[in-house]
Amino acid sequence: MAITSALSFLSDRKRRIVVSVFLFLLLSSLFLLFSPAPAVLPFFSSPSSHLSSSSSPIAGFAAAPPPLTPVSVPANASPPETPLDSSSRSNGGASASASPPHPVVTSPTRDVSAHASQPDRGRSTPPAAVEVGGSADANETSTGVSAGGDGAGAAAAAAAAGVAVPSWEVCEVGTGVVAADYIPCLDNVKAVKALKSLRHMEHRERHCPTAPRPRCLVPLPPGYRSPLPWPRSRDMIWYNNVPHPKLVEYKKDQNWVRKFGNYFVFPGGGTQFKAGVTKYIRFIQQIMPNIQWGTHTRTVLDVGCGVASFGGYLLDRNVITMSVAPKDEHEAQIQFALERGIPALLAVIGTQKLPFPDNSFDVIHCGKPLLELNRVLRPGGYYIWSATPVYRRAKRDEDDWNVMVTLTKSICWRTVVKSKDVNRIGVVIYQKPTSNSCYFERKKNEPPLCPSMKGSHSPWYAPLDSCLLLPAVSSSGEGNSWPISWPERLNIKYSTTSDNVSTQFSQKKIDSDTKHWKDLVSEVYFNEFAVNWSTIRNVMDMNAGFGGFAASLIHKPLWVMNVVPFDHPETLPIIFNRGLIGVYHDWCESFNTYPRTYDLVHMSYLLQGLTNRCDIIEIAAEIDRILRPGKWFVLQDTEQVIRKMDPVLRSLHYRTAIVKQQFLVATKGFWRPYSAGSESR
Repeated sequence: MAITSALSFLSDRKRRIVVSVFLFLLLSSLFLLFSPAPAVLPFFSSPSSHLSSSSSPIAGFAAAPPPLTPVSVPANASPPETPLDSSSRSNGGASASASPPHPVVTSPTRDVSAHASQPDRGRSTPPAAVEVGGSADANETSTGVSAGGDGAGAAAAAAAAGVAVPSWEVCEVGTGVVAADYIPCLDNVKAVKALKSLRHMEHRERHCPTAPRPRCLVPLPPGYRSPLPWPRSRDMIWYNNVPHPKLVEYKKDQNWVRKFGNYFVFPGGGTQFKAGVTKYIRFIQQIMPNIQWGTHTRTVLDVGCGVASFGGYLLDRNVITMSVAPKDEHEAQIQFALERGIPALLAVIGTQKLPFPDNSFDVIHCGKPLLELNRVLRPGGYYIWSATPVYRRAKRDEDDWNVMVTLTKSICWRTVVKSKDVNRIGVVIYQKPTSNSCYFERKKNEPPLCPSMKGSHSPWYAPLDSCLLLPAVSSSGEGNSWPISWPERLNIKYSTTSDNVSTQFSQKKIDSDTKHWKDLVSEVYFNEFAVNWSTIRNVMDMNAGFGGFAASLIHKPLWVMNVVPFDHPETLPIIFNRGLIGVYHDWCESFNTYPRTYDLVHMSYLLQGLTNRCDIIEIAAEIDRILRPGKWFVLQDTEQVIRKMDPVLRSLHYRTAIVKQQFLVATKGFWRPYSAGSESR
C-alpha cells in the first residue's frame, strides 16, 4: 500500500516503468542472497561471505555452505549403543551437491566434476573460524589472505620463492588398486611383484617408490561427502566415502558392519564379542579389576583390530587405542576406523618392527608374534588374548593353546586370569614382569636375550628381533616404574626407556614445552586461525616433539597422531609415557594411512630440514593425500619457508592465509578428478 501511494502522483506509463525497475532490483537482490557461491561476487556483502577489515587476518575465508537435506536411517537399522547429542543430529544430514573450481589436473581420460558436498558448520563457530568448501576466485583477496588457484599470482609467487610448481596429474595406480584409496608405499605393485617371498607378509609391508617419488593427486570416490560429526560417526558413516561392502558379507555373522541405505552402520560387534563391545570391555574389567580403564590403563594397542570398535568404545573410558591392521583381503578395516574418527594405522608384523618405541603400551589386545608385542608392551602391562584356543577343545585349538603356554612362559609372562563370559567366549590375560630376574632364572635361554644396546635404537625399518629384549633400567631406578594415573601423567615425563633418553630431556624442558604450546594454542590457534575446531576429529602432528601440541588439545573431542621423524631426537617414548599415542615416520615417504583421513595436519619447523632430502612438491602431494576436503593444513615456520609452501598449496586450489608472519593456514577445497578406471571396485 505504501508503494502504491508513493507512486500515485505518476502517470500510468511512468508508474509501470518504476514498478518494473523496483521488481528487477528486488529479484536481483534475492538472486544474490540465495546464490550458492556468493564468494565469486566481491561487490556483494552478507553476514556469511563479506570480506572483513584487515584487523582479522583470516576474515573472508569462505562463503556459507549450501543448506542441508536430512537423510534418515531405515527403521530396521541397529540403534547406536550410546545416545547421539543434539548437535550430531542437527548436522547429520546429506549435503547438497556443489561444483567449486578444481585444480588443473591433466590425464588422458578423466572427469573432473566435483559433486562433493560442502563441509558442515559447527553451531558454535567463532566469527574467525569459517570452514571452506572450495577454492577462491583468482580475483578475491584480502589482507593476509591468498586466493586459491594456480593463476598468475601463484605462479609469480612460486617463481619468486624459487619453487617450480607442476601441472598436477592424477596418480597412476597398479592393477587391483583403487585410485581413490591409493597409498604409495603399500600399493607399489611393481615392487611387490618383484618380491622373492611372501611367507612372512612381506607384500603387506612398506615398499616405497624411489625417485621420482609421487607428485600426483589422489581422486575422490564418486559421491564423497563431508564425514559425519563425532560422536555420530562412531556408529555410522557415509557409504560413498568408503564404498567397500566386502566386510558386510564376510563378517555378517560377527556383527562388525552393516549397510543401510546411504550408510554403513557399526553395531559394535566383533569376532570375539558378538554380544557387543561394551559388554566385552565391561567383562574384562570384571575379571581383571586392576586394569582400571582410563586411570591405570591409558594407552592400548589393538592388533588385528577389525573395524576398531574395541578402541572406539574404550574412548568412553578415557583410554586411547592405537588400532592396527594390514591393508589386506579384509577390505578397508583401517579406512572404516579412521572414517569413524577412531585412531588407527595400517601395519603388519611381518619381517620388520612396528613403528613404536620399546615399552610403550599399557595394554595389548590380541595379535602375534609375541616377541614383537613383548617389545612394545610396558613392564607390568597386560596382554589380553581372546581367541578360539582359549575356550575350544578341537585338536587344532588345543595344539595352539599348548604352544601359547610354552611361549608365554619362555618370555616370563604370568597368567593373571583365564575366564569365559556368559556366551562361553574365553579370555586369558597375561602380565609382563616388572623385574628382569625371571629372564635370568630361566632353565633355557630360549628365546635368547638380546645384547644390551646403548643409546637410541629406533625401530624404523628395523628387522624383527629373534631375541628377547630386556627393559632398560635407568640409574635412577625408574625404568620399570608405572606412570602415575591418568590424567596426571599427561604432565609427567616418567621415562621408562634408557639412561640416554632419561637424561637428555629434563622434566623442566618438558614443562616449558607444555606451557609454550598451551599458551600458543589458546591465544593464536583458537582465536586467530580460520579453523572450525568443532568439526575436527582426526589430527596429525607431523613433528610432535614432546607432544605439547596434542596435550594442549586434550580437552577437545579429538585425538592426535603424534609423529616423530625417524631422524629426530627420540621423544616418542615420552609421548607414550604422557598417555598419548604416536609413531615414527619419514616424511619423504607416504604415511601408512588411507587418503582423506585427517581433518587437520599440523607441521611445526620441519619443512626446511625435510626439503634437504626430498622435494617440497612431494611433501605437498602427501599432505593433500591424507587431508580431507574442506579441512586444514597449518604450517608454523620461517617466513622464507612459508613463502615457498604458499604458492604450492595455491596451485592445488587451497585457500591460504598468512597469520603473524610465521603461520600459514591453508584449507583444501572440494574436487573430484578421476581417471577412467578409478571407479572399478
